Amino acid sequence: MVPGNSDASRRPSIAIAITGASGAIYATRTLAALLERGTHVELIVSDYGRRLLHDELGDEAAVDRLMPFLKQKYGAGVAAGSITLHNNRDHGATLASGSHGCSGMAIVPCSMKTLAAVAHGLSRSLIERAADVMLKEQRRLVIVPRETPMSLPQLRNMVLCAEAGAMILPAMPAFYQQPKTLDDLADFIAGKVLSALGFEHELYPAWTGQVRS
Repeated sequence: MVPGNSDASRRPSIAIAITGASGAIYATRTLAALLERGTHVELIVSDYGRRLLHDELGDEAAVDRLMPFLKQKYGAGVAAGSITLHNNRDHGATLASGSHGCSGMAIVPCSMKTLAAVAHGLSRSLIERAADVMLKEQRRLVIVPRETPMSLPQLRNMVLCAEAGAMILPAMPAFYQQPKTLDDLADFIAGKVLSALGFEHELYPAWTGQVRS
């Protein structure tokens, strides 16, 4: 466990899975935003998700240094929450059971391999099993695919996930808010994920009917 500054058992609990699709900045911004709101995050990172963090964000974003990285990049407010890191090979983890009180899950970013596994209920890893638990318990499951172009099997897998109850939230940032940096784009996707999980936020401005001057 990477602790915050209060009892994790009293906080809302959300599972975040990081897989090997490009978009590590979306994952870390989502993590930071949840932590800033005092959330207990149950984190699962696939083998390629670990490589993704390293390749796109550097050594500082290694899984075992993630909380210091988040504090340095997003500020001390992330200490309001806490992280429990789960082994993706641990099928006996709490997240593998519907009796565990995790209220929702986001896979951000979601690889096409993970998408296919969720669509077909394979449950070969903890990420896949935890997603299956969300579906069978009718809890929130947000899938953030990051791929382009998409093949017909990939599109069909998204439909299967949506029909099973997941929300498909592609990593497609908007531009009406006139983003200036990559962090602005990450804010938008993280905000969309938080909204889908039921959290209020101010990560991007609401659409008012006109573009800001």
